[in-house]
Amino acid sequence: MDDVNPRPGRPPLVLTVAGSDSGGGAGIQADLKTMLALGTHGMSVIAAVTAQNSLGVQGYWELPVEAVRAQYRSVVDDIGVQAVKTGMLASAALVETVAELLAGTDAPVVVDPVGVSKHGDSLLAGDAVDSVRSELLPVATVVTPNLDEVAQLTGVQVTGEEGMREAAAAVLAHGPRWALIKGGHLPGDAVDLLTDGTREHWLRAPRRDNRHTHGTGCTLASALAASLAKGLDVPAAARAAKEYTTGAIEAGFSLGSGLGPVHHGWRSAER
Repeated sequence: MDDVNPRPGRPPLVLTVAGSDSGGGAGIQADLKTMLALGTHGMSVIAAVTAQNSLGVQGYWELPVEAVRAQYRSVVDDIGVQAVKTGMLASAALVETVAELLAGTDAPVVVDPVGVSKHGDSLLAGDAVDSVRSELLPVATVVTPNLDEVAQLTGVQVTGEEGMREAAAAVLAHGPRWALIKGGHLPGDAVDLLTDGTREHWLRAPRRDNRHTHGTGCTLASALAASLAKGLDVPAAARAAKEYTTGAIEAGFSLGSGLGPVHHGWRSAER
């Protein structure tokens, strides 16, 4: 395997294991755009394919376990990785396979436990939730659930900032080193809580008056993975990811007849 130490002229290496979004706003497409925008080299393992647009998800098809395993081994064994991000994994079999692969990879792992799309469409089989809890979360450096995903994984219902600590404790009980609880569904400022159970970091940003927020979760998790690959520690990486994602939300644009995406190239567009 190629070494993963930085080399002159070579950007840090980040791998996403997720589903494809045919509309380009979330999933693999959002991950790779984010990784490029943040100066890293993005690589991909496609776990599922969706038929998706601004109105919702019309269908999805998971790839065979052997196809996911082969993609992963092809990248990791030859090129190497400095961080891995996971997104939509669709089924229990894929969750368990990816968790096994991650356990044997010496790189930080950001787990975005995708359960439903921005439009409310299910992206994870019901019998896969237990596998996420028991197999995937224990190998995560950071797990980044929104409040709906917290409820799906732990049963904890958060209605205000005061409930985010309980949510984080419930998520950490399943084994990740850090939990980043995303409070974007709460009223007021967009506030997230990052904690390892001992240290707390509250990440706040003014709420942007923009309904075009498709891909926000994928973007934040990918930005976090990119920052970890660049050598930042978890709190610094989370702050950098929050700043980048906040700008992408503010610059989100209309697309199709429904919810548009965040703008992954917003920093370039500002120049």
